[in-house]
Amino acid sequence: MTTISERLMPVQSSVTKRSWRWMRDNLFSTPLNTLISLVCIYIIWNVVGGLISWAIVNASFIPGKDACAEITGACWGYVHANWRFLMFGTFPPAEYWRPFVAIMMLTGGMLLTMNRTFWTKWLPVVWIIGFIAVYYILAGGVFGLTPVRTGLWGGLTLTLVLAVVGIAFAAPLALILALGRRSEMPLVKVICVVFIEVFRGVPLISVLFMASVMFPLFLPTGVSVDVLLRAQVGIIVFQAAYLAEVFRGGMQAIPSGQYEAADSLGLTYWQKMGKIILPQALRLVIPPTMSTFISLFKDTSLVVIIGLFDLLAATRAAVNNPEWRPHYIEGYVFIALIYFCFCFFMSRYSLYLDRSLKKATSH
Repeated sequence: MTTISERLMPVQSSVTKRSWRWMRDNLFSTPLNTLISLVCIYIIWNVVGGLISWAIVNASFIPGKDACAEITGACWGYVHANWRFLMFGTFPPAEYWRPFVAIMMLTGGMLLTMNRTFWTKWLPVVWIIGFIAVYYILAGGVFGLTPVRTGLWGGLTLTLVLAVVGIAFAAPLALILALGRRSEMPLVKVICVVFIEVFRGVPLISVLFMASVMFPLFLPTGVSVDVLLRAQVGIIVFQAAYLAEVFRGGMQAIPSGQYEAADSLGLTYWQKMGKIILPQALRLVIPPTMSTFISLFKDTSLVVIIGLFDLLAATRAAVNNPEWRPHYIEGYVFIALIYFCFCFFMSRYSLYLDRSLKKATSH
């Protein structure tokens, strides 16, 4: 009677042979390729080895600055001492549970939305209710919650609010702009073209600056708009202008025969777009659409110029503390990992969605 290890031996041998064959064909096929591969392996070995030594082997994971006095590696006590500030900004410490719940609701909503099972007509309604709930959980003033002004929101909480709300509202606005730019009505087309070209022609920093400084000058005396709302609107319109061109490119990639076939069936404009053109066009532009969303998530760090402390700004403020100033690298590495995790997850989901939709339409 054979054992499990004996049964696995042929499989392991086959995998090993394929691995050696792949390395021989791709890494060591010629003397030049062999030299380049060995140099690259040497560089990677030293870089990765140095990083592991700094981040793990010689690092200190003990809370407190004193534990980092005589180490040569990273001082992760910085993260332990400042993680609440990085996550929640200057939100009142006694109310930290509120931004934590908001983070869970926003990330949970994104995870549920990524499941195609929930792609129903009720999904936008659920998101609107969710946004209202997140706002009142953070702002308070209802159900006995202590009011907290938006200027105290910060850290990862603010980054997620700006990014998720920006994505949720920029996408439909961009779709309207893309349709308007291709419209046969001159006035609608001109308005959409001017909107897109104006906001695509200026950097996001200038849009945020105008929303924060210039916009209040045009308001009546005594009327003010919250700075967070102004920043959010600026992010939405800026990203919508870029995303509109992505959607327009997808619609232009659809063969003219699809439009003619829809017209021959007597479909109305909205039936043609909703049932034939847009489903194909949006599937074609999944990769560039997700790239725009990733860019939006990272661009939220620019709100620091109008006095809002997102994740990056909170890190900068924390490392300015004289106690932790020598360990600023650990702070930036920590938030870089957070940004990477969110962006990598969105990238992988884009790849999965693109493949699954192509597979579904190929049958």
